[in-house]
Amino acid sequence: MPYSISPLSSLSLRGLRRGVRLGFRLGAAVALAVTLSACSSTPTAVPKAPNLDELLTQASQAAATGNKEQAVTLWKQGAAAFPAEKAPWSHIAQTRYEAGQYGDAIQAALEVLVRDPNDKLANSIIAISGLRLSTRALGDLSRQNNLSGSIKSESQELAKLLRENLGESVLVPPPAAPAVAERPPVRKAKKAAKSAANTGSGNANPFQALN
Repeated sequence: MPYSISPLSSLSLRGLRRGVRLGFRLGAAVALAVTLSACSSTPTAVPKAPNLDELLTQASQAAATGNKEQAVTLWKQGAAAFPAEKAPWSHIAQTRYEAGQYGDAIQAALEVLVRDPNDKLANSIIAISGLRLSTRALGDLSRQNNLSGSIKSESQELAKLLRENLGESVLVPPPAAPAVAERPPVRKAKKAAKSAANTGSGNANPFQALN
C-alpha cells in the first residue's frame, strides 16, 4: 500500500521550512548590523600618560608664577606616577621650607631620604627645619617659664652636641685676657731720667717733664 502524506503533515513541513528560512534571514541581518556598527564606530583614543619631565616642567612654571600650591599638586602627581623618583619630593621639601612650613618640609625630605639616603639637600632641610621648630618651641616654653628640669637639661645637651658637630666645642667662650701694657723703650726712659736730672734737684717731680 503506497505511503501518503496527510495535508496536516504537509503544512507542518512547510511551516518548518519557513521558520528555518526566517531564522537564517534574521541571523544574517543581525550579523550585518554588527558589522556595520563596528565599521561605523571610531576607535577611542587612549590618553597619553604624562612623563616625569613634563610634570616637573609644568610644576616649575606654576611655581615661577607664584602658584605654589598648584606646583605642589603637580609634584605630588609626579610622585604618585613615578614612586621611585625623588625629584618631586625634593621640590616639595624645598618649597615648603621656603614657605616656613617646616613640618611639611621635613616630611617631604624624609621621602627623599627613603629613595636616596645620601641626599645632602634633604638632610640639610631636615636639620635646619628641625632646629627652627626646636628654637620656636623653646622660645614659647621660655616665655611661659616652663623651660626647666629635664627639658632644660636635654636642650643643653643637644645644644652642646650641635656646637661640637659644628666645630665649636666650647659653649660659652672665656673672657678675653686683659691686654698687657707694652714696656716703654729703654731710650725713652733714659731721656726722662736726663730731664729729671736737669731740674737741679734729686727730689724733683719725675713727671714734671710730662706736664
